[in-house]
Amino acid sequence: MNRFSFKRVSLALSIVALMAGCSSGVKLDDVPVEDRGATSTAPGANSGSTGQSGVAPVDLSQSGRDAAGPVGVARVIYFDFDSFIVKPEFQSVLEAHARFMKASSTRKVVLEGHTDERGGREYNLALGQKRAEAVRRSLGLLGVQDAQVEAVSFGKEKPAVQGHTEDAHSQNRRVELSYR
Repeated sequence: MNRFSFKRVSLALSIVALMAGCSSGVKLDDVPVEDRGATSTAPGANSGSTGQSGVAPVDLSQSGRDAAGPVGVARVIYFDFDSFIVKPEFQSVLEAHARFMKASSTRKVVLEGHTDERGGREYNLALGQKRAEAVRRSLGLLGVQDAQVEAVSFGKEKPAVQGHTEDAHSQNRRVELSYR
């Protein structure tokens, strides 16, 4: 093998090693979103013998019409490590926000995607955006107009909790719904 061929092979192997080191097991373009449009979100639609729907009612009175969003409904959706899949446990929260948004087409919400401190800046910005977009798609499937929702990412730049523990990390992997 001559000197020129050795350099070409070495360069090719270096590029392959660099690309392999930068890759992640998370596919940021494949967002699994379940369309639950076939099921009704009306109160009592999923009721059993108790007559309860399992979804907290949304206060649409004057106290719930301000920029704070629906009264008594969480405004944070949490995610697993290195994931942007909306967990089923947050479905009722999203349904409540969707009802609030659909009650007035002038309401606007910003979905702020966040990550924990692990990983590079660019990767975390992309992951935070994918989390915000996953929540946006879920709200869209529930009937919220796309013009009412903006999805942004802060990556790891604005942690909710300081610290290097798993508890701190789990509280930082989130999307916050911020009404404007």
